[in-house]
Amino acid sequence: MAANINPTVRRRHLGAELRRLRQDSGLTSTEAAERLMVSQPKISLLENGRRTISPRDVRDLCAIYGVTDPQVIDSLMQMAKESGQPGWWHAYGDIPQSAYIGLETDATSLHTYESMTIPVLLQTPAYACAVIGETIPQLTAEQAGTRLKVRLRRQHRIYDPTRPLRLWVVLDESALRRVVGSPDVMREQLEHLNALGAEPHIAVQVLPYPAGAHPRLSGQFSILRFADSSATAPVVYLERFTSDLYLEKPSLVQHYSVLHDHLQAQALSPGSSRGFITDVTKTYIDEAATPECGAGER
Repeated sequence: MAANINPTVRRRHLGAELRRLRQDSGLTSTEAAERLMVSQPKISLLENGRRTISPRDVRDLCAIYGVTDPQVIDSLMQMAKESGQPGWWHAYGDIPQSAYIGLETDATSLHTYESMTIPVLLQTPAYACAVIGETIPQLTAEQAGTRLKVRLRRQHRIYDPTRPLRLWVVLDESALRRVVGSPDVMREQLEHLNALGAEPHIAVQVLPYPAGAHPRLSGQFSILRFADSSATAPVVYLERFTSDLYLEKPSLVQHYSVLHDHLQAQALSPGSSRGFITDVTKTYIDEAATPECGAGER
């Protein structure tokens, strides 16, 4: 598969185009399902980019929708072929969040809020390893290793010299104070976080405890936006332990965009945040240098 072909995004492009063609034809999704002799939920899944579609189904839907232009039909069928190709993440087997990884790989910008941990794209290997090992019960060493490799591979997006991901992060102070792994792991992680926060395409803002209650005390969310907004609409991603949630309705995307704006306004500026992170880092340096009670006694 060509490196610039993303199957997740291809499915979304294709689904959006099929929805437009159905609506132009005047058919409801139920009527389209009846004519294709499939269930209505299948049509919805196809149009939302949540399910692969065969070139044959694309051809049949074009006939149902009255599409006769051979160039349009061939283009849609080619998209169907590409949407069935594996992305780089499929080489690691059946991994969680594969749909999100596909979107993240193609996104041009990402606004995210994290209340408990450092965002995946900004994690050091040691911190990531500790998060995986300490938060996912009954994980084998092989499974943990695979998840770590995928997590580190995802970080290539922020280092891409041709199209680095524009990243806005609002981070609750809890994520800085919660000791993951060890004080040494946290020191290294916060130093890494500050270094990345100084990059021109990455903004990190800390929401300190004195800010009090705020709209997202309940947890994490991310907003992904894409270069071709007409074909790939923004997506809000809510990570859950068993089943993740994707919101694409414009009013909901707008709601979370306003939330992120409010969080940015309440948080420290990027420059003040780097100073704050540096101060927290010093506490881990001091903690690592302090001998345990009884150490050195004979």
